[in-house]
Amino acid sequence: MDVEWLQKFCGTLPAVTEDIKWGNDLCFSIGGKMFCVAGLNEDLKISFKVTNDEFEELCSRKGVIPAPYMARHKWVLAEAAVFKRKEWERHLRQSYELVKEKLPPKIKKGLPG
Repeated sequence: MDVEWLQKFCGTLPAVTEDIKWGNDLCFSIGGKMFCVAGLNEDLKISFKVTNDEFEELCSRKGVIPAPYMARHKWVLAEAAVFKRKEWERHLRQSYELVKEKLPPKIKKGLPG
């Protein structure tokens, strides 16, 4: 998994925006809310939101930790090599849906699909 694959995959999700925040973090958002953040200044590590049930289980895996500053919101930080591509697709799609689900109704209404 690399940054180009991440950009391509996240770009397939409806209404996703991509930008750079904090100088070195590639961020993917839906309705102005981030669902995936990839650090660009080191080995590829990706932060994303998970379900409450998955949080502890994923954090017990080697290469996955609670995401700094976002763990209380059930975000994890994973090394790119931890998951196979199909697993990444599932986690990123789920993060997208979890964030989209919490958007205010006015913003959700303006999104496609």
